[in-house]
Amino acid sequence: MKEFLLLVALLTGCFVYTNNVNAQNEAEVNASPFVIPALREWKGGVSYLEWPNNVKLVVDPAYRKALLPVAKLFAEDLHLLSSDMHPKVITGQASPGNVYFTLRPNDSSLPAEGYVLDISNSIRIDAKDSIGAIWATRSLLQILEREHLHHRIPKGVARDYPKYAVRGFVLDVARKFFTIEFLRDYVKFMSYYKMNDFQIHLSDNGFKDFFGGNWDSTYAAFRLENTTYPNLTAKDGSYSKAEFVALQQMAQRYGVNIIPEIDVPAHSLAFSKAVPGIGSKLYGQDHLDLDNPLTYTVVDNVFKEYLQGPNPVFIGNEVHIGTDEYAKKEAEKFRAFTDHYIRFVEGYGKKVRMWGSLTHAEGSTPVKVENVTMNLWYNGYADPKTMFDLGYKGISTPDGWLYIVPAAGYYYDYLNTKKLYDEWTPNRIGKETFDENYPLLRGGSFAVWNDHVGNGITEKDVHHRVFPAMQVLSQKMWGGSVKPMGYDDFAAKSKQIGEGPGLNMLGRLAGKDSLVFSLDTKENVTKIHNAHFDKTKEELDLKGDDSYLKTNITGIGYDYTVSFCIKPSKDNLPDAVLFSSKDAVVVLNMQGSGKLGFSREGYSYSFNYAPPAGAWTHITIKGNNKGTSLYVNGVLAEKLEGAKRTFANGKQTAKVQTLFFPLQYIGSNSNACKAQISDLKVFNRELDEAVIKGIAEEVKSQK
Repeated sequence: MKEFLLLVALLTGCFVYTNNVNAQNEAEVNASPFVIPALREWKGGVSYLEWPNNVKLVVDPAYRKALLPVAKLFAEDLHLLSSDMHPKVITGQASPGNVYFTLRPNDSSLPAEGYVLDISNSIRIDAKDSIGAIWATRSLLQILEREHLHHRIPKGVARDYPKYAVRGFVLDVARKFFTIEFLRDYVKFMSYYKMNDFQIHLSDNGFKDFFGGNWDSTYAAFRLENTTYPNLTAKDGSYSKAEFVALQQMAQRYGVNIIPEIDVPAHSLAFSKAVPGIGSKLYGQDHLDLDNPLTYTVVDNVFKEYLQGPNPVFIGNEVHIGTDEYAKKEAEKFRAFTDHYIRFVEGYGKKVRMWGSLTHAEGSTPVKVENVTMNLWYNGYADPKTMFDLGYKGISTPDGWLYIVPAAGYYYDYLNTKKLYDEWTPNRIGKETFDENYPLLRGGSFAVWNDHVGNGITEKDVHHRVFPAMQVLSQKMWGGSVKPMGYDDFAAKSKQIGEGPGLNMLGRLAGKDSLVFSLDTKENVTKIHNAHFDKTKEELDLKGDDSYLKTNITGIGYDYTVSFCIKPSKDNLPDAVLFSSKDAVVVLNMQGSGKLGFSREGYSYSFNYAPPAGAWTHITIKGNNKGTSLYVNGVLAEKLEGAKRTFANGKQTAKVQTLFFPLQYIGSNSNACKAQISDLKVFNRELDEAVIKGIAEEVKSQK
């Protein structure tokens, strides 16, 4: 029966949905190549197109302005994918062996962001628009990533297009700061999975209960430079206007929309701290006082600073104004405030997004509906059916499905990706299910909320949580309810696709038999400065100060094992650096205690162990997404995992003690330790205790 259906499809020349690609005989007809999200339609050809390292990327002269930037981006990414690739971008006509870009702007059969990818003796990309052309290149990059040993592309024709226009991710940068470099990497990462909507939650605050019940000491942050109210901008991490503009411009190049969010009138402690007197005395300083005219003046001025003039800071078409979780008793004033800021922001030519809240804040005060989009996050705050009946557009962001709150003990630490893959699509909002083609449903978005300020979560930890969710939700938001295969197959194959060219935020390292790094391979060492390295003994002698051996990798992510012998000198300074990178440092004499420890993103942790000076000790450090363990001479000394912070009122939160192990430098360009280090081995898995003990005994017997 399967062969008959395939024959019918080939004879009629139609596209074939590839829900059961394993049934196809690859020797006769190519199965749909595995990409995330899956190609919507595929008609397989026979054999493969060999991908040349010097491939020409040819742009149709008629669409030069729209497509040259796409081809240039593709060329950059190909070189990042493999340094052997040196593509050339030109304008001209299609010819064998080249990649040809053109547009079909008037093709009514091809949806927005859609494209046709025709792979035969050359590759032809016919896109509805320039964004569709970008997505076509993302598919090609993923195919090449999986075929990196062969540099080949299966022949066939794909017709691909998204089910939903908004495919989004929300990141709370207010309660945990993320560097601008991280945000730039996330734009590339999202683009790789055709996720086109990046909402950046710029302002918020912690919970008063975790700060002694005192608003003055409760953490609050507004992450964007503000010249009208300089005290508004967070001192422990922020983005300049120029950085934020550049981020948005870069995102546009990758097909991603940045949606800046300023959250008012709740979650607004940063405002009331910057301008005393505008915080509510009745509901708390995280609520703005809606009876105070100064409140409107301040919020007007803040939005105006980013919206006014010929070159505004917020360059995209949409701006998010917050409006979630304000006191229910003040529904009418809240509705008036919301209506004011919808119209205020629209006055600068922008469309408005806001958190759904108008069921919670029922009242008679009108709130503008036309062209306003709600994040529908909790049906008790905004019943989706009611909001759609009123005429609001919606983005499905249901908290019970899609909220990651790291190490908090509620919502999700990691999303349930199997359940999402099997059961969720953006038309499911809470317990409500709508038609997948409901016209007011724009798409979906998932979110990371860093509610528990100061709990030790790092950028790496957040990414470890987001990565599997991004892969699954990319599929669900692009393909809707159509699943290309069962979850187990999807999960297995998805491991073959990374974060995008040039990215390795997970710190994945590949090697033979799980050994991914050692000092006995010349290629691993890129520079030695003020240190002595005896390659025959695999022994490095660090001299302190700016003494280091630089390697060709930054570090390794979860799960890993790092094994080495160390003989420290007696006169190490406090926090003398043993291993270092931009992400973390491992030190001797932590804070002058003599103990071994590590620091990352402003958090420091020490093991209850001090390596003895003048003697060789075998050290093993294992790390995963839950914590970090220390073994001394093959025996577990301490596991830093599951710690709690306890507050005066008895409340507890997690204290995360993970380590993305730094390997960029052994030593440092400042305050390096004085020590001899030998037999360094790094494994991309957690070795069991018997193996660790065996390695320690073998190494110690040679000392």
